[in-house]
Amino acid sequence: MAAVKLMSHEDRADALEDYCIEQLDKAVAPPDDQQQQQAQYPTVAELDAQIETRNRRRGVGSIFVAGTGNVRKLPAMPSKPTLKDFFELRFQPATHVLQSATRALETGMTEEIILACLLHDVVQTLIKADHGWWGAQLFEPYVPEKTTFAIRYHQALRFYEDKEAGYEYPDLYKTMFGVDYTPPPYIQETYKTIRKHKWYMEPRLVTVNDLYAFDPNKRPTLDPFIDIIGRKFKQPKEGLGFDNSPVAHMWRTLINPDAPL
Repeated sequence: MAAVKLMSHEDRADALEDYCIEQLDKAVAPPDDQQQQQAQYPTVAELDAQIETRNRRRGVGSIFVAGTGNVRKLPAMPSKPTLKDFFELRFQPATHVLQSATRALETGMTEEIILACLLHDVVQTLIKADHGWWGAQLFEPYVPEKTTFAIRYHQALRFYEDKEAGYEYPDLYKTMFGVDYTPPPYIQETYKTIRKHKWYMEPRLVTVNDLYAFDPNKRPTLDPFIDIIGRKFKQPKEGLGFDNSPVAHMWRTLINPDAPL
């Protein structure tokens, strides 16, 4: 750990990449003839039974895994899944976003902002890097434009204080990114652009409600937001993942992250 701390961000990334390449080479090394002769093709049931023996998802590697230990078989989704189904069967417990949306609701935010707070981090179930952009893309066909804007750009704004709006740089980020962390150039440029935008306060209000939504003693539910979802979320009649939208594949990945290909 001491050696790692002395490395630059670039050196750490290079070392991690070298390690991953080495492990990949080992994983794909061809078996000898005897191993090939002993190989047997598994049945669908045998493969299904293997799900809970692994600490990863076959379809998305470790991206869909939270915590340690082997993964568990996910509950089946309805044939025409709704946003509520995803909250109950894929995004759960979603405590953080529910707390964020509850605070936005209690402080009188618009429904577009409340919805943005409710949705802003759920894509982290699928992927964490650039989650603002991923999250905005996931929801863009179904929510108001301001909601999409707020989700996309809260990621950049969270690195920059705006005390007048009620946002201070979190101590959590000093631990997560490093006390001397400087956001990459694309984040810096995004911030400069959005700071001048007429909708600047939309993503800024997400960061404000984001900052105070980590209370372990609060267990909000989705119930207060069902009406807002009904008014502001365009639920496809075919079900999320099956409406041929540009992001349907992302929802299908959430439905079945154990698919091998």
